[in-house]
Amino acid sequence: MAFRLATRRLALASHNAPVAPRIFARGMATPLSHTKEPLSAISESLSSTTAPTPANQTSTIKEPEPEKNSKIKTFHIYRWNPDEPSSKPKMQSYTLDLNKTGPMMLDALIRIKNEVDPTLTFRRSCREGICGSCAMNIDGVNTLACLCRIPTETAKESRIYPLPHTYVVKDLVPDLTQFYKQYKSIQPYLQRTTPPPDGREYRQSREDRRKLDGLYEWIADSRDERTEQRKDALNNSMTLYRCHTILNCSRTCPKGLNPALAIAEIKKSLAFS
Repeated sequence: MAFRLATRRLALASHNAPVAPRIFARGMATPLSHTKEPLSAISESLSSTTAPTPANQTSTIKEPEPEKNSKIKTFHIYRWNPDEPSSKPKMQSYTLDLNKTGPMMLDALIRIKNEVDPTLTFRRSCREGICGSCAMNIDGVNTLACLCRIPTETAKESRIYPLPHTYVVKDLVPDLTQFYKQYKSIQPYLQRTTPPPDGREYRQSREDRRKLDGLYEWIADSRDERTEQRKDALNNSMTLYRCHTILNCSRTCPKGLNPALAIAEIKKSLAFS
C-alpha cells in the first residue's frame, strides 16, 4: 500500500475534449478555457497570480438559528465560481454551532451546504478515509476532511482550501486530470505472460505475500514479470528522482503508511541493480 501511494506521488511529479472546462490555479485570477491539455498547457501560460480576497473583506454567513448555549465556530472557505470569470477567488466566512455539527470537517462542510449555503461545492464519497475524494488543505495541512476533526476551541478559526498542487475546477474541487493521466502511465496492474501452472490463478508463497504488506505490489510482487521494465520507467529525473524527501506524503497519509520510505527503497533497489 505504501509503495502504491509512493508511486501515485511519483506519478503526480512526473483527451482531447471539444471544450475543456475553465480551470483556476489556486489564487489565479484569469480563467482558461478551450484548452486541450487543461493542466500541462496552462502551467506554462499562466504567469500572474492573485491571492484570493481575504475573509475580512467578505461577508460572514452565520449559523441559521443559534441557541443560547451554542458553541459558534468560524470557518473560512476558499470560493471560486467558473461561471463568474470576472470575479476573483475569495475566502468566504461561515459560522456554525458545533453542538449541531458532527465532529469532522466533512460534517461541517455538509452542514454548510445543506443548511447554510447550497452553492458550496466539494467532493465526498466514502467518509471512511478510503477513496480520497474529500482531500483538501485544512488549517495548512493536506488531509481528508472525513478524517480531520474540528478543533473544539471556538476562538480558533479554521481555514479550508483546495489541494495546493492542483488546478481548481470550482471551490474545493481540484482538477485530477493530470493525476489520472500519470497514474495510468505507471500501469498499476499485474503484468506477466507465463500462464499459471494449473490454468486458474497465480500463486505465491506466504513469505512472498508477506513482503507486500503495506507495499507497492507490482514492483515487489513475485508474480509480476515486468519488474525490470517498471524500474527502467522510473529511472529518470521526472519521476523517481523528482521526490525531494520532504516527507509531506508520510505526514499526511491517512493510513499511517510511509510512502517516503517506499520511494527510498525503490531508489536503493535501482542503485544496487
